[in-house]
Amino acid sequence: MSTIKKSIRRFVGGDRRDGGPVRAVWNGTVLAESDRTVVVDGNHYFPSEDVKAEYLEPSTKHTVCPWKGTASYYDAVVGDDRNRDAAWYYPDPGRQAARLKDHVAFWHGVKVKRAPAA
Repeated sequence: MSTIKKSIRRFVGGDRRDGGPVRAVWNGTVLAESDRTVVVDGNHYFPSEDVKAEYLEPSTKHTVCPWKGTASYYDAVVGDDRNRDAAWYYPDPGRQAARLKDHVAFWHGVKVKRAPAA
């Protein structure tokens, strides 16, 4: 099975078996929280409406994935601290990654995990 097909098979839309929302946290600040993430290659992609845009600033970085398309990046900014290129998104994802449209994923020290049970 090709790598692309394996990735698409994992395109399952959040691991809802565990229940509860997923949070992206950096420097003690919640950058995103959602129970509607899309999981691709182990990364949770948060719907943009569940991301706190006030903590993100556009970056100049861009990368290309052969099947997802060109990714654009954001810096996470909390107070005086900046985490360069801490989040990415696909403004115009490839056909096979269409579900990533209007979704944001995190890395570079941003902790992404299930929110504690209430």
